[in-house]
Amino acid sequence: MGTCELCEREEVETTVHHLLPKEMGGTFGAVANLCIPCHKQIHALYTNAEIAARLTTIPELKQDAQLARFIKWIRKQPSTKLMKIKKSNDRKRKR
Repeated sequence: MGTCELCEREEVETTVHHLLPKEMGGTFGAVANLCIPCHKQIHALYTNAEIAARLTTIPELKQDAQLARFIKWIRKQPSTKLMKIKKSNDRKRKR
């Protein structure tokens, strides 16, 4: 259990998010500890190429319009709540 670096909720299960995706050369780069919903939301909204191009820091992630809306919502959710994260329609088309 820890604190999510993106939504800042405490006492949540965290996963390691490579700020520069591993497939784009970030295997040994900077990482962030994110709660599972935040981590899934990033990858549901954006391809690894999009993440690598403009979302490689916590401040950049927090300032992204789509993620900012999600973060505002997730902060109000209890840390024990599990939610389903669906790929955005835009993301589905980018395969």
